[in-house]
Amino acid sequence: MKRSQINQAIDDALALLEQHDFHLPKWALWTKQQWRQAGAEADEIRRCQLGWDVTDFASGDFSAVGLTLFTIRNGLPGQQSQGGKDYCEKLMFVGPGQVTPCHFHWAKMEDIINRAGGVLVLQLNNARKDESIDTIAPVQVQVDGITTSVPAGGRIALEPGQSITLPPYLYHSFWAEQGKVLAGEVSRVNDDARDNRFLAPLPRFPAIEEDAVAKYVLCTEYAK
Repeated sequence: MKRSQINQAIDDALALLEQHDFHLPKWALWTKQQWRQAGAEADEIRRCQLGWDVTDFASGDFSAVGLTLFTIRNGLPGQQSQGGKDYCEKLMFVGPGQVTPCHFHWAKMEDIINRAGGVLVLQLNNARKDESIDTIAPVQVQVDGITTSVPAGGRIALEPGQSITLPPYLYHSFWAEQGKVLAGEVSRVNDDARDNRFLAPLPRFPAIEEDAVAKYVLCTEYAK
């Protein structure tokens, strides 16, 4: 993925936030130099990889397959007994027709929330014990706390204000319709390095082609 695409994706995300009057922590706009100067007081941000995350899942076509995220808070797996957070909150910026590929999580339960914008569409399938996709059994989920059933591969459309609870081992993909969507995610601790099972093997983080100067620091790029 090109750095220029990442710059533009975050510019677009900031514009969507401004449109809907949603504000980020001040460090969201820190430069690389500011991160170098930040001491141990910012270690939780570094350790938990809070902040910007832009990926095209190695598709080579970000507008068709990709996602922009901002992790607001998170913990580390296994650290809860030592006072670490056991929850996570993210924002996700989803373009019209921009697909996040089919995947599930082994450990994470999450609520996906349409905060504002267009319609967020999710396609759902159960996972079998061998982690293959179940194309027969219907799927039962909670939408705004209401038990809802769809056929295997069925779709649920979330309008602004609506949310869905996704348990572990539930395959899901999603995209926006009728405009861009500002989505939220509230979940158990998020571990992107080890808790994403894509139906087709995909890298979670992209290789970056440095075709432009970086305007923003990604969550994988903090100075130690």
